[in-house]
Parts: sequence; C-alpha cells; structure tokens
Amino acid sequence: MTRYKLALFDMDGTLLQGRSIFVFAENKGFTQEVKRLISGSFPFYQRSIEIAKALKGMNGQDLLQIFRNIPLQKYVPEVINELNKQGIVTGIVTDSYQFIAEDLQKRLGMDYAFANNLIMDEGVVTGELIIQNAQLVPDVITGGIYSICKGCVLDHLCAQLGISLGEAIAVGDGKVDASMLQKAGLGIAFNAPSEVQQCADISITDMRMILQLLEER
Repeated sequence: MTRYKLALFDMDGTLLQGRSIFVFAENKGFTQEVKRLISGSFPFYQRSIEIAKALKGMNGQDLLQIFRNIPLQKYVPEVINELNKQGIVTGIVTDSYQFIAEDLQKRLGMDYAFANNLIMDEGVVTGELIIQNAQLVPDVITGGIYSICKGCVLDHLCAQLGISLGEAIAVGDGKVDASMLQKAGLGIAFNAPSEVQQCADISITDMRMILQLLEER
C-alpha cells in the first residue's frame, strides 16, 4: 500500500493540454492584451488582477463552455481514477479561476479545487478578482508573489487532512508550482522546463509514470 495520502495537481499545462486564459483570449479576441500584461513589469499577482479586467462583461457560461473544450492531457482520467481507488485524496491548485477549476474537479471526480475567485454579477464577469494569496506571501523558491501560493495551499491541506508533507504528492509544470514541488514528499515536474525540474524529485512526460512511481515507493 502506498505511503502517499494526497496528490495535488496544477491545472493548466498539467491536467490540461492548454492554458485557460490563452484559450479564452484566442476565442474572445484579446490575445495581444494578455501577452502585453504577462510581459509587463507588474508583480506576478498583479498580472492576474489586470488580466481579469480584460474579461469584464463576458458571460461566465460562455467561458465555461470554452474551457470544457480544452483537451485533457493523455491518461489524466485513468490516473485520477486509480488514485481515487487507492484512497489518495486528489486536488487541483491553479492560478486560474475557481469556477473552472471546480468544473474540472467535478468532471474528474477529484476532492478539492483551489484557485482565484473571478467575480460575477448575474453570470457576467465584473473584471474583479479575489486572489487566493490574500496575504501576498512570497514564493519560498522564486521569491515572486503569485496570485496563489501553492506551497501554502499544500501546507493548509495537509494540516486539514492531518497528514505530513511527506505523505503528499505535488505535480506541476511552472515556476508557480516550485514551492509545492519542493515541499511535497514526492514532487513531480510534468513536461516542465529545467528550472522547474530542479525543484522536483523527478521529471516525467507521461502521466502514467505517477502510478508506476507509487508502485515503486
């Protein structure tokens, strides 16, 4: 029986083949605005706040339908299903939006979703964003302040579940994932650049490797 009791996954680029904000931008015609904001000098968390403003006036259900068309990474449903069978708690942690993260959580039969809250009024995006990292905690690895502190979420969830960090798995592909990859008992970099791989215990390009790793440990 595996010693791991929690598996926490990044969403965009990890569970999903695409990145939700870029897919929204391509469909709604504001790609250049997103690129401008991402390449700007804003702190990371402020970029998330500014990008949310670009969604103002859009229908939440329209965005949800666009989101549901983003393909999953290969073998994701099978891997999540097997983790569930093994009694491992599964969760999503993303710097995207809570309403779409919860939609994916439900589709995959996962237990938790942690993200930023994109405010809507009668189903229409107001442009306001309540970030998960309300205390503006700096990332322990990169020093950047992201809209969600994934290492903090991992700490919180482990405490809530009454387990140690050593009993947790974290899977991600970006700098924002670095803190949870380093803190978790098993940090897995998935299709990640070298700087992210350095924060993980192992790097993989096939989701099925997660199940293989569980058999070996």
